[in-house]
Amino acid sequence: MTSGRQRGSEGGLLRAMGVWALAASIINITIGGGIFRLPSNPDIAGVLGAAAPVAFVVCAVAMGLIVICLADAGSRVPLTGGPYAYVETAFGPYPGFLAGVMLWLLGTAAAAAVATVFADNMARLVPVFGDAIARAALILGVLALLTAINIRGVTYGSRLNVVTTILKLVPLLLLVVLGAFAVQERNLAWETAPSPSNISRASIVLIFAFAGVEQALLPSGEVSDPTRTVPRAIFLAMTVVTFLYIAIQLVAQGILGPDLVGSATPLADAANRVMGPWGGHLLAVGVVVSTFGYLSGITLANPRALFAFSRDGFLPGWVSAVDARFHTPYVALVIQFFVVAALTISGSFEPLVIIANVAALLLYLACCAASWELRRRNVRMGGISYRVRGTHIAAPLAIVAIVYMLTSITIREWSVLLGVAAIATLIFFVTLAHRKRLPASQRRATS
Repeated sequence: MTSGRQRGSEGGLLRAMGVWALAASIINITIGGGIFRLPSNPDIAGVLGAAAPVAFVVCAVAMGLIVICLADAGSRVPLTGGPYAYVETAFGPYPGFLAGVMLWLLGTAAAAAVATVFADNMARLVPVFGDAIARAALILGVLALLTAINIRGVTYGSRLNVVTTILKLVPLLLLVVLGAFAVQERNLAWETAPSPSNISRASIVLIFAFAGVEQALLPSGEVSDPTRTVPRAIFLAMTVVTFLYIAIQLVAQGILGPDLVGSATPLADAANRVMGPWGGHLLAVGVVVSTFGYLSGITLANPRALFAFSRDGFLPGWVSAVDARFHTPYVALVIQFFVVAALTISGSFEPLVIIANVAALLLYLACCAASWELRRRNVRMGGISYRVRGTHIAAPLAIVAIVYMLTSITIREWSVLLGVAAIATLIFFVTLAHRKRLPASQRRATS
């Protein structure tokens, strides 16, 4: 296999992802395994009950503001690394690198967690995978397969995303349509009005159910006509996700009522009541398909962060090697495979999951601020940027909303994040001399 190293350049990558492929990737990563348990979450069903859709609406509005900022920034900075590139271009290498580290850790921890959910649910359907050795083989096999497909070409990875997105949506849409006829009005009646503090905490939980767009934007260097494709794909995907989430919550609450709280398999329980045992089995298969789809999407996206770090001198140059035949960052893909496989099999990803809450919010905060700054400076790295309406209002409103949600973050979450930031800062300054020696053509512009 031949390869070419093109650090500081996007030239070796193939721009082959269109609107539908990128939208499918966003949906695929956003709708992971969490939606199959989300409706019964204690902070949602337990505290808010029938009023839970209010938290979904609040979260959707906040995410709408964030999405506008991401869409605008994506149309202005069409580079591999997505949010990492936006923040770096707006504020410089150090803030950009911190944002990139948060982005990569967020995706890596989530991939390991979802791979565990995938393996656990496969074991329920095929008991042989309950054995430790068979389970490890399953995890390695699936991750290796997805890595191989994405090394073969971004087009193949994108097509797999589209297929798995459709497959994961089928059982969810079937439950929504059939379940709507089984909803009982008394289960949707409010007992009391939800308090702002309860809605805030529930929104914190939900913001991560809506998260995923930031990961899907990592391969921006492989998106065709990114100034138009990125905004359109983001709006299309997040519209689908928002309406689906609200519909699922209403159906689950309307069917199960008080039984929804604490259910380990809320959607399977609701499907069982509506469609009988085969419905519950269908949703169980849906979990496997959905988590597999998520792993497909994150395998396409997250290695691009490693590629971007190498391109910019934070990692050795060989990490950003691009295969001359397939035009994919194969070294970054292989490294990501080993990291996720090791974390999943060992179970050592749990400390990383702790930072997910605050990392995602801080990443969104940085992206919204970057969008504001890029717009102020009229940065257009891809030529004429796509006009995203409302950005001048969305950025400050999104920042206020995120700061409000950050008030619900725990001391433990903050302390873990500070530790990660300290390690990232050390890496930044250790690599400073190396990055200064990079040829001018390989340095990223930051102004």
